Amino acid sequence: MVVKYKIKGMTCNDCARHIEKLFDNKDGIINRKVSFTEGIGEFTYDPDKIQKTEIIKTIHTTPHYRVISEIDNKKENQDIEESNEINSKPANYYDIIIIGGGSAAFSAAITAQEKGKKILIVNAGLPIGGTCVNVGCVPSKNLIRIADDVHRASESHFEGVITHKPEFNFQRLLDDNRLLVKTLRQKKYIDVIKNKKEITQITGWAVFINKNTIEIEGKQYISSRFILATGASTNIPSIKGIEKVPYLTNKTLFQLKEQPQSITILGAGYIGLEIAMAFNRLGTKVTILEFTDRVLRTQTEDISNEITKYMKKEGINLLPNHRIEEITQQKNVFILKGTNRVTGKSFTINEEGKIFVATGIKANTSSMELEKTGIRLNKNGNIIVNERQETNIPGIYAAGDCTNTPAFVYTAAAEGKTAALNAIGENNAKTDYTGLPWVVFTDPQVAGAGIDEIQAEKKEIPYETAIIKLSDVPRSIAANDTRGFIKLIRNPNTDALLGIRVVAPEGGEIVMQASLAIKYGISVTDLANSLFPYLTLSEGIKLAAITFHKSVNELSCCAV
Repeated sequence: MVVKYKIKGMTCNDCARHIEKLFDNKDGIINRKVSFTEGIGEFTYDPDKIQKTEIIKTIHTTPHYRVISEIDNKKENQDIEESNEINSKPANYYDIIIIGGGSAAFSAAITAQEKGKKILIVNAGLPIGGTCVNVGCVPSKNLIRIADDVHRASESHFEGVITHKPEFNFQRLLDDNRLLVKTLRQKKYIDVIKNKKEITQITGWAVFINKNTIEIEGKQYISSRFILATGASTNIPSIKGIEKVPYLTNKTLFQLKEQPQSITILGAGYIGLEIAMAFNRLGTKVTILEFTDRVLRTQTEDISNEITKYMKKEGINLLPNHRIEEITQQKNVFILKGTNRVTGKSFTINEEGKIFVATGIKANTSSMELEKTGIRLNKNGNIIVNERQETNIPGIYAAGDCTNTPAFVYTAAAEGKTAALNAIGENNAKTDYTGLPWVVFTDPQVAGAGIDEIQAEKKEIPYETAIIKLSDVPRSIAANDTRGFIKLIRNPNTDALLGIRVVAPEGGEIVMQASLAIKYGISVTDLANSLFPYLTLSEGIKLAAITFHKSVNELSCCAV
């Protein structure tokens, strides 16, 4: 026997496959074929083993899909006489459930809400807004700008300028910092969704019961579409005794009431360097302990060496190759013991101020019982997704720092939108990282877009580099601040720009130009022949492009 049903609730081909999968190994089902585009399911069955009512009930075991009519040759679209319960959704059902409350979560929620979907946002841990607004981008960049102001007032690149050491109220600065966080959290997150009736937001820790159900404080919520956007937290290293001492992380650093006289920072990645420079410029004595051989280990050595030079010049104590093995506390003194990885010698450091842990991040994917869904994680605990933000489980998507994608707030927002579009089945959206730009907010800044020469070599892409020092860039010469360089990486066979790396004051302001050139195929020759305004840092890109074929010493003042 063959029966056809009109089925509502399908939003994509995955839905059709999901319904077909319900009948895997179902006794009496000979064949099944479900079409999302037609909204029809056709079932070949043995009436001695299974009845049509059982086929309908099997489809209705999911919260999202409902049989609304039976189709046959006599009467197409004949209504099925079922109870109202069959055709209705329970009160705790949502079109999409989003777990998380940061950039990725809100981007996904707004995107889905604009399409008329009923959304539930579940947030726990950090307040609404996630890492960026609460303990990341906003408070850290505000502190960095404060420190820059203090530094500029006390030092000048021009000998004729008489400087002075400014006075400041650290407690007031941190109070204002917290007020800024509170204001932006309200304005850019809470206020954005408060009047959107399609979006419900609750606070609580979500635990999966199965791939369609979560439980929060004893109450269950169901959906056929989930977007996981749970973010990441500081990865606390395995050091003996660390759990017994009151160390700081980005979650607690900005809650300080008094300025520490000294601070030891564990880790020389971008977070460690940014915080080190800010506190150093505010007058705190800073020491950085790094397990590897140099700062910003993910970058090439010329980048690491250049920023190291300027940080040391400002008085920051950088100690690479220092493996910390134990931390204890005696009265108000932290005692850090370990071994130098190169010399093999033991060391002891006494820190009378604070310890700040900046040893990378780890995905917030534990304690949700994700194993009940079958979602695959990589060895670091990140959710594995494809370019459509799909996990290996149909109907479950993930975005932001909890995934195996670049961990930036702006990529998280883009991924959240991609996940939502694909979850509602209205777009075959993909997240494109071509020419992805990034910035480390030290001074000088470290910035880049695209790939560097090591990455090009790994990808077996032909490459060559051109570097121009800022001492050859007119803007930097006029500002009497020639710290750093601009490096371009190109494919010599195609003249395509592969990447840019910059160490320069406000260098992050110019990498977007290179990012667009990479993404839209603007060649290095095109950059060299373009008109850049004189006495801007961006002119350094033109100069670097020219130096693939000509020495900068052969150029007149306007790079011709």
